[in-house]
Amino acid sequence: MGKLLYGPQQRALEIDDRLLAHLKIVILTKLRRGESFAFSWENEVAEGGGRGTIWLNPGIPIEFTFYGGRRPAINRAWLQALTATVERGELQAMPEVEETSSASPSNQARW
Repeated sequence: MGKLLYGPQQRALEIDDRLLAHLKIVILTKLRRGESFAFSWENEVAEGGGRGTIWLNPGIPIEFTFYGGRRPAINRAWLQALTATVERGELQAMPEVEETSSASPSNQARW
């Protein structure tokens, strides 16, 4: 489990390292362009369930902390699915999308 630390008070959102690596790419791409957007997720049942949303913009501090030492291979299909949600107005955490067989391992970026 990694953490997304958000805002001046460093609010911590615990997120699986693999999902966090993909979210990091989408979030930093949008912020680099100077774009603001909402990010939403569903809380684990063990945490009481429910949902959460934060507003992200380039002026608010954000930090990504990973517990694992290895950088995961990036799943392009999942990255595209996450990007599609933010392009519709709200980045939404989602389960991993299966890659198509046309994506060869040599074409996958490693972050």
